Amino acid sequence: MHWTYLILAGLFEIGWPIGLKMAQDPASRWSGIAVAVIFMGMSGALLWLAQRQIPIGTAYAVWTGIGAAGTFLVGVLHYGDPASFARYLGVALIIAGVAALKLAQ
Repeated sequence: MHWTYLILAGLFEIGWPIGLKMAQDPASRWSGIAVAVIFMGMSGALLWLAQRQIPIGTAYAVWTGIGAAGTFLVGVLHYGDPASFARYLGVALIIAGVAALKLAQ
């Protein structure tokens, strides 16, 4: 169950940068801030639950890795962020590092 909490925490970690991006538009400033705060809270609470059984270094790396890779993909697919081989390689290396931490546990 703790790994489920951690994966969900990582997915919620994707939501708060999206909320901050929404807040850049004056028309959705307050709703974007609200989305960011809600997702931060949910992500933090789920990370706290996961860390009861998962070592802090592993949990933090997985949490930030999911958040970084997921936010990158949302940026490329939804917001027109630049996509290049090097950027995709960087995300693949993040994922590989997270997988190595999990396997080494």
